Amino acid sequence: METKKLSGIELIAQERAEQIEKHGRTIASDVRKNSEFQLTDAASFLCKPDTDIEDYDIQDCLPVGWDLDIFTKMCYKAYKQRLIIAGALIAAEIDRVQAS
Repeated sequence: METKKLSGIELIAQERAEQIEKHGRTIASDVRKNSEFQLTDAASFLCKPDTDIEDYDIQDCLPVGWDLDIFTKMCYKAYKQRLIIAGALIAAEIDRVQAS
């Protein structure tokens, strides 16, 4: 039996739910900790192709106030997974903007 592949929006929604439930990221914490557009900065960086990611010093691209180890792990995931995370970060930024 073949399992249905999730659509992009479903994968992003799943990732966003994980950010909230597993990692404790909330709209309120994003309002407090990501008011300098860190979520969109991170999402933008994660959308770069693998070859571009390798050209950067991750520490130089670290969003203000973010943990270097966690961000580095995100940056070295496979391209598809980085896109999913980036989509979820954009969703988090929309939530943050609406809540501000």
